[in-house]
Amino acid sequence: MARKRGFFAELQHQQMLQERERQRQLKQAAKEAEQAARARERALAQEAREQRELHVKQQQDEAAAYTVAAQDRMNELGRVLVDGLRHRGVFSFRQMRRSFRPRPFEAPSALATPARQPRWERYAPPPPSGVGRLFKGTHNRAIEQAKASFARDMALYQHSEHERLTALAAAEARHRQGEESRRQEVEQHNAQVDDLEKRVMAGLPEAVEDYFELLIERSPLPADLPVDVEVAYQPDSKKLLMIRELPGVDVIPQNREYTYVKSRDEIVAKPRLVKEIKQAYANLVAQIVLRTMRDVFEVRPSELVDEVAVNAHVSTRNRATGKPERPCLVSVSATRKQFEELVLTELDPAECLKYFNALVSPHPWDLEAVRPIFDPDLSKYRLVDAHDVAAGLDGRPVLLEMKPFEFEVLVKQLFEAMGMKSWVTQASRDDGLDAIAVNEDPIMGGVCVIQAKRYKGTVEPDAVRALAGVMDDKRASRGVLVTTSRFGKASHDFVARHGRIQLSEGPHLKHLLSEYLNLDVLLGPLSGR
Repeated sequence: MARKRGFFAELQHQQMLQERERQRQLKQAAKEAEQAARARERALAQEAREQRELHVKQQQDEAAAYTVAAQDRMNELGRVLVDGLRHRGVFSFRQMRRSFRPRPFEAPSALATPARQPRWERYAPPPPSGVGRLFKGTHNRAIEQAKASFARDMALYQHSEHERLTALAAAEARHRQGEESRRQEVEQHNAQVDDLEKRVMAGLPEAVEDYFELLIERSPLPADLPVDVEVAYQPDSKKLLMIRELPGVDVIPQNREYTYVKSRDEIVAKPRLVKEIKQAYANLVAQIVLRTMRDVFEVRPSELVDEVAVNAHVSTRNRATGKPERPCLVSVSATRKQFEELVLTELDPAECLKYFNALVSPHPWDLEAVRPIFDPDLSKYRLVDAHDVAAGLDGRPVLLEMKPFEFEVLVKQLFEAMGMKSWVTQASRDDGLDAIAVNEDPIMGGVCVIQAKRYKGTVEPDAVRALAGVMDDKRASRGVLVTTSRFGKASHDFVARHGRIQLSEGPHLKHLLSEYLNLDVLLGPLSGR
């Protein structure tokens, strides 16, 4: 049997047990705190891993989205011509007109529903019962208080309802006013379309030019592609001359694909091959030109235009001087009959331009210009058809005394009378005329370069050799050099070797003017140039 401890020993023993328990609890608390801390660390680490994984996934998705967007853009730019066949756009007066459809009035939600009207039944106190019947005064006072509350709430309701109805009537009035304004706007627009149609059908060149500019610019194109065009109309030949704005090469996506590099935490772009960018841009330029011509021939009435010529320019800055410039990258002409023979969904745009004997920049991505087949200053052509030089000459006019513009138009009329079509002039570096025309003769036909020199003396052989160079540049099948004077032996020898150049001297020019225009002229004095 254990010895019983004394009081003091027992007290010390109990204190020792309490201290052990306290130490045990402290150790347990520390252990639990350590476990909780580890759990928090694990949770934070898991959250961090999940955040990193989410970030990586987001970056990978973003890179994939950039890649898809770049490919979609390339596909879109590669379908400019074909997609244009699916979207007919606005190509007639009928489609230009608007229709007015009245829109019903829809009351604002705050005004549509009236507030709940007060009803006496909700205010009237219940009739007295039992002992209450003995105290009629109390019931009567309750009724009076209820009537006062009912009257106050009814007045508020009526005031609120009056304001609501007033605001609703004002909203309806504004709606009617807006609808009337919209109707008048539609009627005014349609009246303008009617007026434009009358002027276009009357053959007024300015109206035809406005009509085509409006419709061609509204033809839908992918975003960031310019829609600006400028036109000149020649009613006698039913020919439309167009200046078309092109995008720069930067419209082609410069990167092929994007990838996320985890070690650098960075989205890295893989550049598109330079060759691919050049090919895509050249193809886009060809598509835009053909799309423009197609849109012209889609305009109704179709009798307005038999032929369209397009100069396609790009606005840029000269890298050497910093000055703005607009090099011409494509210059082409085609008749409606020629264009209707195309299968636009199957052809190669670049090859099609070759088929039309177009002048195409050999390096459009470098903005290397070609000499356009007609002067970009369209104001010159707006005057040509209104000025009939041959009809205005009487007596025996002297060719060397004619103004340059009059001489240009006279030569134009002569060769058109001889069967040349698609006549377009270019700036000449001397006192003469440079022009590109099409001879529709089935044997001797094709693109023809025509140069006319108002000389008094012998034309130098360099002029003949220069014509041969222009013919090569324009891919012309024939060249004609006309002068008011004569050519030397060296020029005739060069022509004999070349085989595709025809020289026409002063007497022959005089004969041609007499035969085709019934015009008797003097060449002019022969002393000096």
